[in-house]
Amino acid sequence: MPELLSTFATALVAFLVIIDPLGLVPIFIALTRNADPEQRQRMALKAVVVAACVLVAFALVGENLLRSIGIGIPAFRIAGGILLLLVALEMVFERRTQRRENTADHLADERMEGQPVADISVFPMAVPLLAGPGAITTVILHMGSRADSWPHQAAVMAALLVTLLVVAISLFLASRLGRFLGPTLISVFSRLLGLLLSALAVQFIIDGIKRAFGI
Repeated sequence: MPELLSTFATALVAFLVIIDPLGLVPIFIALTRNADPEQRQRMALKAVVVAACVLVAFALVGENLLRSIGIGIPAFRIAGGILLLLVALEMVFERRTQRRENTADHLADERMEGQPVADISVFPMAVPLLAGPGAITTVILHMGSRADSWPHQAAVMAALLVTLLVVAISLFLASRLGRFLGPTLISVFSRLLGLLLSALAVQFIIDGIKRAFGI
């Protein structure tokens, strides 16, 4: 039981860091600035459901997919660790937030100008903001590292679902959270999460090197 709790806690922290529910709040507000509360909640729910389907699918078949194209888990852990490290550096220096906000502002401007804009619940909310390369890499890495134990894989899946539940709550309460936290506090949280993610990414790289060379 302690090992299962440890697996759950580690995966939960990783998912919360990489998906960053609080960091999504101002982006979601900008993307839905002209929507009424009912439309906003409907788009939030749809975004979380679509992201859940994508991430669960990669969790279940991701490792087999890698093997089918000749990619081993050690190699993927090293590559995934490097990718997550780059994401972490962007979070620390706020480049990730700026990129997200630029996308949100562009789509919001199109909506205000009366141009036809697709439902933002699928793009960009579900993919890539929720189920992006970082989240997909994280779920495959955690599932792959526990491939020999279905209880631990179930713990990873539980952590993923809890994270998505937190995301759903954050998006449902986006307006209130945005007023309460403010951009400064959200920025501080994002940078702290970036530091945690950088340490996790380095650990993935170290583990991948150890497994690749049998250290």
